Amino acid sequence: MTDLFAAAAEERQSKRAPLADRLRPIRLDDIVGQDELLGRGRPLRALIEADTLGSVIFWGPPGTGKTTLARVIARSTQRAFESLSAVNASVKDVREVLAKATDRLGQHGQGTILFLDEVHRFNKSQQDALLPGVETGLITLIGATTENPTFEVNAALRSRSTLFRLEPLNEEALRQLVARGLDSEGVAASDDAIQLLVDRGAGDGRQVLTSLGVAAAISRSAGSEPSSPLVPPADESPTEPPMVDVAAVEAALGTKAIRYGQDDHYDVISAFIKSIRGSDVDAGLYWLARMLDAGESARFIARRLVILASEDIGMADPMSLVIADATARAVEFVGLPEAQLNLAQAVVHLATAPKSNSVTLAIFAAKEAAQGGGTGEVPAHLRDAHYRDAAGLGHGEGYRYPHSDSTGWVDQEYRPPEVSDQVYYSPSEHGAEPARWERWKKERNTDA
Repeated sequence: MTDLFAAAAEERQSKRAPLADRLRPIRLDDIVGQDELLGRGRPLRALIEADTLGSVIFWGPPGTGKTTLARVIARSTQRAFESLSAVNASVKDVREVLAKATDRLGQHGQGTILFLDEVHRFNKSQQDALLPGVETGLITLIGATTENPTFEVNAALRSRSTLFRLEPLNEEALRQLVARGLDSEGVAASDDAIQLLVDRGAGDGRQVLTSLGVAAAISRSAGSEPSSPLVPPADESPTEPPMVDVAAVEAALGTKAIRYGQDDHYDVISAFIKSIRGSDVDAGLYWLARMLDAGESARFIARRLVILASEDIGMADPMSLVIADATARAVEFVGLPEAQLNLAQAVVHLATAPKSNSVTLAIFAAKEAAQGGGTGEVPAHLRDAHYRDAAGLGHGEGYRYPHSDSTGWVDQEYRPPEVSDQVYYSPSEHGAEPARWERWKKERNTDA
């Protein structure tokens, strides 16, 4: 009787589970996305199917299928499968798994796979407790983390595991998930509603299915009409399934949809860059907010800021490139939504920095010269003189070592003769650039 009630409770619980859990794949072929890892003939798939998988760490953003993949492995392996979450597991829990694995191997010759979710949450001592089992092969570790293992998993454990990066799901994969979700929920959806779900999903399959589940419930509720208890229901022909529209998805997401198609993508980023170039900090922040609200990739925004730091600011404020690069790293390390603070700080710094395009003009002028006439031969005194017979060829002859001079600079030619008199870099009068240029000229005692 107890088993009967337990089975009934489990069935009811499964029906109440979030859509993402109800649709969790149980076979490799059911997993969407990650074709580079799980496509036919790919090494990871072959290892899983042959049940010869060694210790691995699955690394990637939320909702990319790390836990799902581990559960598929659990269903396909002949080894015992243990599961822990680093959020609440302790060293004691790890040692208990290792003890059971030892008994299992000794008594039945059966290996053990340990799935450790959120492995980055383990501190050094907890990770060290895993090492003996992983090193001897007593257990096969499958770790899952949203953080870069290079920073969050200690070197000894990392060196004994193969890292597999799971990428955010692309639009095609997200649309497949939406189609499965609509079928499971017994609802339909407008094209605009589906596009909004996919756009706001930002590569996170779990988020897309969770939002769809809420939107479907809202649509069913809006379409239901209570019938009078005194009037028996008339025979009705089959009705159309409830329709999930943009309003239902907006309600599920808790936000209003912003029109942001392919044209808007290019137009808004153009306005963003031009606002910062024009030193309008508030406009820069406005367009940043528009892009973030529309689900634009934070990586894409950060890349454009790194480019702008050299293209439009350059030597007028050399620290701008450092700030932009740090922002790009923060986006990878922190992720949204918190990384919006890092992006906003970069926008404020770059917009308020002095502007100069002298670096941009200099490299294009130099490229034009490099592609121009002449042989472009490296002068003999600059050629590599470290290999055998180089001296006999005259390589390095006449080269003057700048560090041998008390000033740290010597007057010698560093370009082919045909371009030796050309000037590419012309400093602006903005920010730190004039002072830096004046110091350069003074140190070389030149009026260039």
